[in-house]
Amino acid sequence: MSTDRSSVILRWLFLAPTMIGVGIFVLLPIIGSLLLAFFRWDIITSPQFVGLQNFTDLATDQTVAISFLNTGLFVVVAVIVQLAVAMLLAVLLQSRMPGWLRVFFRSTFFFPLVLSAASVSILMRYLFNESYGVINWALSLVGIPAVPWLTSPQWAMVVVIAVYVWQNFGFSFLLFVGGLSSIPTEVYEAGAIDGATGWKKFKDLPLPLVSPTVLVASVMAIISALQVFDQPYVLTRGGPGDSTRTVVMVIYESAFRQLEFGRASAIGLVLMVLIMLITALQFRLARRFVFYQ
Repeated sequence: MSTDRSSVILRWLFLAPTMIGVGIFVLLPIIGSLLLAFFRWDIITSPQFVGLQNFTDLATDQTVAISFLNTGLFVVVAVIVQLAVAMLLAVLLQSRMPGWLRVFFRSTFFFPLVLSAASVSILMRYLFNESYGVINWALSLVGIPAVPWLTSPQWAMVVVIAVYVWQNFGFSFLLFVGGLSSIPTEVYEAGAIDGATGWKKFKDLPLPLVSPTVLVASVMAIISALQVFDQPYVLTRGGPGDSTRTVVMVIYESAFRQLEFGRASAIGLVLMVLIMLITALQFRLARRFVFYQ
């Protein structure tokens, strides 16, 4: 009996550092943010309870509305492009090639993900500079005039999406590589015997088998894209105007520039609920489109 009790105590002792860390750095900030959403607080004065006022103000806040629209557009385009590029490269990597070359491509495609998003964005800001950027210099060699990549509302979002996708598709790529590698070769051989080729071969054979991997990749990609901050903040500061301002940027500006922590917490709570609803919808749709072996 004493041995069992000692074993239980030992388990709790091993778990204690992690549980304490999660409690202090995750649970307490979440609870604090939820409570702060119902107060008006600027750090200097005492918190003032305002009930749902912060939420009702958001309904008429044009900046918040624009930021949600920008974030929605960003998520739709960035996630589709990211998953498509990752899947295409994963399929190409399954073709016959030397093992060392396959390892080289895996490392190369994953490498941008380990870099700091801020440092990558700073580098890209120089590359896409209208006056002295390498991109416009290369275009000038073929007679194309300089493009205002970061100062045009139309092009700024394109650049933000391109930089984000370039840095983040590597994770989805590795998920798809793992999923495709788990498919038995007999499946492809059976498809070849049945005469499946091209898109039909991919749609009818590997795609249904890796649908659970596609679900995981899409859920994680959407959650990450909804919280995008580094790329638009460093590249454009949300401009020109509000054309690339995202929800998390508004949260940051409300809290640390305008000192409206209650407003920032309210926006954060709305974003959290939105993420939960979208994730729940994805798993709901997965019942129809995901096939488990």
